[in-house]
Order: sequence, then C-alpha cells, then structure tokens
Amino acid sequence: MDLEKYMIPCLSKTLFGLDCLGCGFQRSLLLILNGEFAAAFKMYPAIYALVLFLGIGILHYIDKRNNYKKLLIKTGIITGIFMIMGYIYKHF
Repeated sequence: MDLEKYMIPCLSKTLFGLDCLGCGFQRSLLLILNGEFAAAFKMYPAIYALVLFLGIGILHYIDKRNNYKKLLIKTGIITGIFMIMGYIYKHF
C-alpha cells in the first residue's frame, strides 16, 4: 500500500517554499515502519527523539498515577535541539 499519497503537505513549504522544523517527519515515520531505521534518521534526525517525546506525552495522559511532567519537559527540550540541529544540518 502506498501511504505517501495520504501524507499531509507542509503548509510552510506550500505557502513560502521553505521547509519547516517538521519537514521529513512523515516520510521518516514510514521508513521506520518499513524497517529502514538508518534511512529514517538520515531523512529526519529528530525522529527518534520525537517518537520518544510523543510516547511519553501519551503515557502522561493515560497513566495518571505517575507524574511524567519533568521527563516530558526534558525530552521536549532534547527533541527541540535535535529538530533545530537537523534543520541547520539539512539546509546549511
């Protein structure tokens, strides 16, 4: 099944012709689902940090017994750094 035809286009790239910090995430996620882990990282270096951040965010809302706020903030900062560094690496 070709899932690329169902991907959401980047609004920033469509309107301004510039990649955003999230450009490449969807394709990278597809690469992970196809077992191409190195290619996924090469496509979007923040993919693993972002997946971890989203997983902890989901856990934070599902598991009310534990407080994941500090861990969520730390992984959010790490993810942001990966996103910015990946963007800089990709474009400069």
